[in-house]
Amino acid sequence: MITSKTARQFDQIERISLARGGVVRTARLLEEGVSRHTLATARESGLLLPLRRGWVATPGADAELVAAARWGVVLACVTSARRHGLWVLEEDRAHVACAPHATGARPDRATVHWARPPVPRHPDDLVDPLPNALVLAASCLPREEALVIWESAFRLRMIDATVLGRMALPPASRELLALARPFSDSGLETLFIVRLRWLPVAITPQVWLAGKPVDFLIGDRLVVQIDGSHHVGAQRARDNAHDAELMLLGYHVLRVGYAEIVEDWPAVQRRILDAVAQGLHLAR
Repeated sequence: MITSKTARQFDQIERISLARGGVVRTARLLEEGVSRHTLATARESGLLLPLRRGWVATPGADAELVAAARWGVVLACVTSARRHGLWVLEEDRAHVACAPHATGARPDRATVHWARPPVPRHPDDLVDPLPNALVLAASCLPREEALVIWESAFRLRMIDATVLGRMALPPASRELLALARPFSDSGLETLFIVRLRWLPVAITPQVWLAGKPVDFLIGDRLVVQIDGSHHVGAQRARDNAHDAELMLLGYHVLRVGYAEIVEDWPAVQRRILDAVAQGLHLAR
């Protein structure tokens, strides 16, 4: 027989657990006023499932968080960045972090990070705080992939560059902090400008022309638009109309999409270089 007090505590357990993706420390539940008797009853009834010592989960809890709690790790680097809602180019496997002196078995199908984080991890954390994710990405990923994540964080105003700069950052993070800008509307735009930085022609992002912003203006007259998933239907018709206005004003417009930038960059670069070689970027 479940008493009304136990039922109220069951509701409290569900509320606390769901706020954490369904995975929670038993110490957290006890601190929130759940009794040990209620915890035991919740396990017996199937409301809570044991994961490892000190951790429980509700049925249907977030699978990544369940795995992290079972292994005693936090989701880190590119995996943490994705879960924070940042633009991630590729994640071939889960990335996790352990305390520098942690012992015991570790997941064999994950990249494990051991570096001491700039922001201390709370015992409740199963997803690394954003500054830690950025720092690990800077040292783990190819530079352009890490820069995509950093610029996404700045663009979404999820972290302040000044605050980040005051932290104890390793050299790779200092380098990205100096490079990252909040102006790219997407990771595709970050990749575009990073890959063409060597070109001895001015590349200006987010320029207003004919009443609307364009993604990039190369030189004076070559416009490059990066098409995302929104370039369909009515939006595509509006984009085409804007392209026509630009061409009537003497601009040359190139459009490239996700697959081209990510999977066929040499073809995109060749197209742009051919346009520059013909002087299509020059005002005449």
